[in-house]
Amino acid sequence: MAASIRTTAAELFMPDDKLLADYYFNAMELPPGMELEKRLDADLNADGLTDIAFVARNDESRVLGVLFGFMEEMDMGHSPAGKTELAVDALGPASLSTPKGVLVVEDLTGGTTAISSTYRYRYEAKSKRMRLIGDDVKLYSRTNAHGWQEISTNRLTGLQIRRSADLDDAGEYVEKPETRGKVPTTPLYIEDAPAPEATLGWDQ
Repeated sequence: MAASIRTTAAELFMPDDKLLADYYFNAMELPPGMELEKRLDADLNADGLTDIAFVARNDESRVLGVLFGFMEEMDMGHSPAGKTELAVDALGPASLSTPKGVLVVEDLTGGTTAISSTYRYRYEAKSKRMRLIGDDVKLYSRTNAHGWQEISTNRLTGLQIRRSADLDDAGEYVEKPETRGKVPTTPLYIEDAPAPEATLGWDQ
């Protein structure tokens, strides 16, 4: 486990420039030259302290990271709580939100053929980690040049729903019958989250 990064109580709210400082990024083992794309301050583990979820990037790498706030006697600060790689070819900044305490990460990547993805993480007290509880990925044409496919996975129950449509000669989408299957329910954490391309089978 990465060592905690200590700071003073007055600095528990971390300005962007401090988040981008080398000692935080080095502790999370991120590449050099990263810039902040998106940031969200919220209590992700329900301990009453502010945690940080962020997306940072450079020309060759893009990362989702989480820092947990901590307080030990009079010492307060943030410590690395996990990270995962995101696709570099983003079509805009990622969206971060926390409805009902769940970290929701929405991303759109690619080009005229794009992948829209939504990942949901929830704090797991037993492991003290952010667990992937569900993800939705959709491959589609932004210019309506081909069909689309969408895969929604509940990582707690293992239910996976697949939907797709072909583009007919008239330029209309014709949906195929929905299919349902099961995937393993072995816990996946933020570090283990499958890339959208992997879910779609592009990495095979």
